[in-house]
Amino acid sequence: METPKQKMKILCLHGFRTSGKFLQKQISKWDPSLLLHHFDMDFPDGLFPAGGKSEIEGIFPSPYFEWFQFKKDFTEYTNLEECISHLCQYITDNGPFDGLLGFSQGATLSALLIGYQAQGKVLKEHPPFKMLVSISGSKFRDPSICEVAYKDKIKVKSVHFIGAKDWLRLPSEDLATAFDDPLVIRHPQGHTVPRLDEVSTEHLRKWIAKILIQSNGTTNAISTSEPAELSSTEEKKKDVQQEIPKINDQMDASELKVQQEIQA
Repeated sequence: METPKQKMKILCLHGFRTSGKFLQKQISKWDPSLLLHHFDMDFPDGLFPAGGKSEIEGIFPSPYFEWFQFKKDFTEYTNLEECISHLCQYITDNGPFDGLLGFSQGATLSALLIGYQAQGKVLKEHPPFKMLVSISGSKFRDPSICEVAYKDKIKVKSVHFIGAKDWLRLPSEDLATAFDDPLVIRHPQGHTVPRLDEVSTEHLRKWIAKILIQSNGTTNAISTSEPAELSSTEEKKKDVQQEIPKINDQMDASELKVQQEIQA
C-alpha cells in the first residue's frame, strides 16, 4: 500500500494589528479545495502586541498583534531585525516550510524573508522556499534592505493578489516585479483578502496544481479544468455573496478601517 504524500507546509503571516486566527478566517473566504485541503498551514501571531487600537475590535476577538513598527513613509522601521530573527528561529523550530503566505504587513515580510534567503542572508540551513502567496504586499523602501532582498529576480513561484482600490496597489505591482514569472491575480476590491470569482479561482487552482506536481509528482486530485463561461457575471457575484458568512462582510469593512488607521 502506497504511503500518502506528506502535505507541503506553509507559514502564514497576518496583517498589521490583527492575529493568526484572523488571517485564518480571512482565508476561509476561499474555496477550501485550493489551499486548506492540500497544505499544512501554520498561522502564528506577530511578535509584538498591537501598539495601538485595532479596528477589528468588536468584529473579531482579541488579542491583536503586529510584526514590527514603522514610520508613515515606510522607510524607517522599529524592531524589524528582532522580528526577522524571531521568524527565522520559528521557521527552524517548526519547519521545514515549503512556502509563505501573507497579507499586507505579513506579505511584505514574507517576500523579504524569501529574498533574504535567496541571497544567503538568512536561513542558510533551511531548504529553499518554493512558493509565495502575497495579498496586498509591498517592498520595503529602505535602500539597505532593497539592495539585498530584491537584488536579483527571486526565482520562487509567486502569486500576487492586487486590488484595484487598494492603497497599496502600486507597491504591490512593484513587489510582483521582484519575482521571476509571477502570477498576478487582480480583483476590484480594496485592501483586503478578496473573495475570488470563478476565473480567479481557476487561475489559482492551476498555479497550485503546478506546485504540487513539481513537489510530489501528483496534483493530489486538484482539478485543473478550464472554467466554464459565466452566463451572467452579476448573477455569479450574487450567488457567491450568498454563500459567504456575514462575518466576512464585517471583516472587509474592518480591514478598510485598518487601512485608514495606518494612513493616519
